[in-house]
This record gives sequence, C-alpha cells and structure tokens, in this order.
Amino acid sequence: MPRDPNQLAKLIVDMATGEATPEPTPKGWEKNPAAVALGRLGGAKGGKARAAKLSPEERREIAKKAAAARWGSNRTPGS
Repeated sequence: MPRDPNQLAKLIVDMATGEATPEPTPKGWEKNPAAVALGRLGGAKGGKARAAKLSPEERREIAKKAAAARWGSNRTPGS
C-alpha cells in the first residue's frame, strides 16, 4: 500500500474500476484458528466466571458505579 495519499487514492480508484487487483495478504498475517477459538472461549465465559468470584457486596458496588455512570449528572443533553 502506498503511503502517499494521492497514490493511495489512485490505487483505490484502479481497484474499484478493475484496472488493478488488491495485493494478497502476506502468509504471516493470517490468524491461527486455534488461537481464535481459544480467545472466543475465554471471552464467552469471562463475565460469568468473574461474577461468580465476586461477593454480593462487591457486585452491588460495581452495579452502583455503573448506574451512576449511566444516569449521573455528567450527561450531555440529547445523549
């Protein structure tokens, strides 16, 4: 990919009109499917595992902080 904005614009136009083909992704940039699966697994169980470890008091404090952030007086009009 060119770093010059004008050259990049020309490349985008050429690719859109079919005059140039996009460069193939280098072999080293592909994601490892096993790593993707492990990351997805950790993300799926992360919140539930964290909640199970918290005491009711800790969960209550977190909920209060979230409600204050959501409904506090620092909100801008229209948001």
